[in-house]
Amino acid sequence: MDRSVRTIDDVMKLLDGLFEPAADRWSADGAAWWDGFYADRSKPVPFFADKPDENLVSYGERGLLTPGRALDLGCGPGRNALHLASLGYAVDAVDLSRGALAWAADRARAAGAEVRFHHGDAFALVGAELSGPYDLIHDSGCFHHLPPHRRVSYLALLDQLLAPGGHFSLSCFAAGEAGMGSELSDADFYRRGGLHGGLAYSAESLRRIFAGLTEVELRRMHDEPDGSPRFGEPFLWAALFRRDDADQADGQA
Repeated sequence: MDRSVRTIDDVMKLLDGLFEPAADRWSADGAAWWDGFYADRSKPVPFFADKPDENLVSYGERGLLTPGRALDLGCGPGRNALHLASLGYAVDAVDLSRGALAWAADRARAAGAEVRFHHGDAFALVGAELSGPYDLIHDSGCFHHLPPHRRVSYLALLDQLLAPGGHFSLSCFAAGEAGMGSELSDADFYRRGGLHGGLAYSAESLRRIFAGLTEVELRRMHDEPDGSPRFGEPFLWAALFRRDDADQADGQA
């Protein structure tokens, strides 16, 4: 008889176990899947290109962000981490895949960029290898691979690591684009098992999930042509939020 559930963390781990390891791309058990995915660097995968997200570039060009400390969640081959380092950020970048991190490290050496790469589950590294505050947390493709219950962990990560006045930048699957992100209800993921390649989100759902942050911009990512130095696909949301709770606290003092 198993009666081991006592804490929220116990509940999370119990729910984690409802997903088949082969379909689990977000936890440590999914690292092997991603290692296989990144093994062939010549595959024609759009985000394998050494190009930063167009929205991330745009935020800097418009003066919406000020260089400081940055965290790249699910950094993959490091394209966004290297861009942030080139702007003067002190960058931490984390990924489940050792293969992706090896590729990112190769790119960093070639570019002469200094990035601190971390291997593992970001949730497990909070407070240890990943210690805030970060002025910017950027996520390009990590959030939409989380099962619904892990949004609680994700929000806790932001709460612990994002600096007052800091920004959270997100690129994730947008609902309404056939073949890019599942539009099953949250409950259906538990009934059917597996995440079906990732979760699609509507603008309203993102605003509800990140209601504790101030929306700066929420739009479709721009479609960038093949020769562009930026990565952009219109089936992704480009979102920027700001943490304003420090200002609110000052106003109440």
